[in-house]
Amino acid sequence: MIDKLGEKLTHLFLKYMPNAFVFAMLLTLITALTAFLWIGATPLKIITAWYDGFFDLLAFAMQVVLIIITGFSIALSPIIKKGIDAFTKYIHTPKQVYIFVIIIGSLLTLVSFGWVVITCVLARALALRVKGINYPYLIGCVYISCGIWVAGFSSSIPLLLNTEGNFLIQSGVLTHVIPTAYTLGSTLNITMIITLLIATPLLLVLLRPKHAQNKEITDLMIAKQAAKTPTIKEEALSLKLPFKSYSDTINNSQVLPLILVIMGLTYIFYHFKTKGFDLNFNIMIFIFIIAGVLLHRTPMRYVISMKKASSNISGILFQYPFYAGIMGIMIYTGLGEKLGQILAAQASVNTYPFFAYITGAFVNFAIPSAGGEFAVVGPSIINAVKEIGNGLPNETVTAMISRASMSVAYGESLSNLLQPFYLLLVLPVMAAGIKIQARDIMGYLVLPFSLLFILQALLVSFCPL
Repeated sequence: MIDKLGEKLTHLFLKYMPNAFVFAMLLTLITALTAFLWIGATPLKIITAWYDGFFDLLAFAMQVVLIIITGFSIALSPIIKKGIDAFTKYIHTPKQVYIFVIIIGSLLTLVSFGWVVITCVLARALALRVKGINYPYLIGCVYISCGIWVAGFSSSIPLLLNTEGNFLIQSGVLTHVIPTAYTLGSTLNITMIITLLIATPLLLVLLRPKHAQNKEITDLMIAKQAAKTPTIKEEALSLKLPFKSYSDTINNSQVLPLILVIMGLTYIFYHFKTKGFDLNFNIMIFIFIIAGVLLHRTPMRYVISMKKASSNISGILFQYPFYAGIMGIMIYTGLGEKLGQILAAQASVNTYPFFAYITGAFVNFAIPSAGGEFAVVGPSIINAVKEIGNGLPNETVTAMISRASMSVAYGESLSNLLQPFYLLLVLPVMAAGIKIQARDIMGYLVLPFSLLFILQALLVSFCPL
């Protein structure tokens, strides 16, 4: 019955789901129409707000891009490739592949959501070696595994709350930063991590398709794989001149990277010694850059790895401004504030985490970015929590704000299973040379979404602070 239901949902998505960019365009029109009919914004006001939003998240978008490509660069390093080759020797059945990919993917994206690309490389290698794998479902497993990132070190909202001078402090919504001990280190977040690491693999093994007819990776390849591509090291050597030159010596020197690595490690040590476990976008990007330079050993190899990693982000680069435009409509017409106020007004001291969770899940369809979404609904939710907690100790109110903020993050991440935007991060690796689209995958995600929604809603509502 489960298998047939999964096939039915997959067929519905194949029939009705448009391209991810068309999805963004439709959401833009729906958001604009809502602002016109509900808020009463004039067409010119909506169009102006849309334009203004295009450029509001450029700095944040650059941080996201750097997290992705620096993480991917690490994934392309020889040591990671050797690790993948070692792991794949012990995986022999589709069931083992699904479980292994979900667990490894979850652990990697707890470090950084950009490391989902390592999971992609691993999953594709396994699909080529193990017979009987339903490849669209495997891509779905990879996509689901990265949903835990909002509980990990690169989670946008906790890092934002812990960043000095963030927009919430500048606007007076908060008076101080909220340390990650209240968010990432909370009982709720640790419980969420443990629960998802156990429940998600079990759930997806239960829901896995019982057959892979015409859906193995070899069935979906557009053409036979090309001859073996050169490694980064081989490509770097091929770029050398046919005669000895100082430029080649410098380009392939291991001394310059080593000096920079020593400098970088010195600062990283200093940062955590003086600021404690202070994680934000900038230090995460810096750590990834230094790690990439160390693993690739020479400037030329690192340049080649970053070039390869950058090819993974074209979809995000041109679609991100459109979602920023949707955010602009929601901010500058007052639509986002109105929506946040309505949802927050329904909350009480017992129900505010659930309403924050629902808000995060719902608004994510228009703004599939935890940080961007929080810019829209975060102030309304925080103000509502402050009002609910009026008279309580400051530490308790801070914990309540942290709980509501993490609830938004969990809802935002889970509803990505019904929002194809971040598949743009997975498909460039897993769909290269393969006839497959987002609509081939999304149908497999509906049942996991439904069951995980219930599980997460219970946790955010009843898990102790």
